[in-house]
Amino acid sequence: MARFFYTLVFLLCLPLILARLLYRAWRAPAYARRWHERFALGGDLRAGGIWVHAVSVGESIAAAPMVRELLKRHPDLPITMTCMTPTGSEQIRKLFGDQVGHAYLPYDLPWLQRRLIRRLQPKIAIIMETELWPNLVAECQRARVPVVLANARLSERSARGYQRVSALVQPMFSALDWVAVQSVAEAERFSRLGVREQAMTVTGSIKFDLKPSEAVLQGAAQWRGQWGERPVWIAASTHAGEDELVLQAHQQLLRQHSQALLILVPRHPERFDAVARLVQQADLRLVRRSAGQQPEPADQVFLGDSMGELMQFYACADVAFVGGSLIAGGGHNYLEPAALGLPILSGPHRFNFVEISELLEQAGALVEVAGAEPMGVQVGEWLNGEQARRQAGAAGQAVVKANQGALERLLQGVSGLL
Repeated sequence: MARFFYTLVFLLCLPLILARLLYRAWRAPAYARRWHERFALGGDLRAGGIWVHAVSVGESIAAAPMVRELLKRHPDLPITMTCMTPTGSEQIRKLFGDQVGHAYLPYDLPWLQRRLIRRLQPKIAIIMETELWPNLVAECQRARVPVVLANARLSERSARGYQRVSALVQPMFSALDWVAVQSVAEAERFSRLGVREQAMTVTGSIKFDLKPSEAVLQGAAQWRGQWGERPVWIAASTHAGEDELVLQAHQQLLRQHSQALLILVPRHPERFDAVARLVQQADLRLVRRSAGQQPEPADQVFLGDSMGELMQFYACADVAFVGGSLIAGGGHNYLEPAALGLPILSGPHRFNFVEISELLEQAGALVEVAGAEPMGVQVGEWLNGEQARRQAGAAGQAVVKANQGALERLLQGVSGLL
């Protein structure tokens, strides 16, 4: 009954959802393309194989090692990946080209999910992290398609939100065939929401199995070679309200290190132009990646307004700040800079990555800052102290290495359901 009312409300809200899609298309034209796929029409669907859903860029990157291994281990099974955003779509094509099929996930109405499943005829559905939709799971169950929640994570805040609509989500969680969860604490939260104990395994996070590619490392070395001997730090995946603080910290840093370069990478592409204006308003010299130019010695901010290059930006830096953490965004993937041996700064809002960020903090690889002044001070200390900077970076790499192996455990579980 709860799912019936959910579907009814979703249907009644569909005009508003479409209006929001049009608004987003006005701000980011890519949202206007391939709209029919959101109604389970068209798309590059490859029937009879493995279906992987990754909501956007971060989840697509996290899924990449798993997808590559599935392609190797099950060459007879085609893989189709779905996502929700144009940036996620672009990332999937950049990662895999034509190796996998791809389409947008339809809106969560039963007949649309049913149409997609009928066209896909998947042997298994693998959903990355927490992107669960009640009708999607119910229609998979109806079609006897096993559903795996891979690299599953659930913050206490999200768990409380789900509990407020327990009548709707409890059947969804109990229908999951297997949940490969990142930590014991998160397993307990999933259990409270209805996931069966026998259908859940603590595998760890596959994000620990991250290995920077040679292409990324070589590309970064080439860039740094063009920039000369200047200190470089990065503020990655920043949100509205954080860029101003980062720029203040950089202005503070420039008093000590006049040649310092900030790589500023906003989380959302639709904010690129707005962030560029903030840099200019701060009276800092700006160069944009989209202009196809490298920073000159007089440039002070390099705006990373491109897609799929975050790891290369990280690999160019000496120190990293991970955004979404100075505002109540919950933080982003701290393991990317850790895997590259960078000391890490984070704001206090880390609720999406509590366990990972605490491991890094306890190891001395991550320092929490609450604003522009302490950020500028800590960046300056690390740039001034090479030994301390290297020790913090090495500690982060050690944490990453010590927690690897989740990918193999996940692959074994998926193979058991195929």
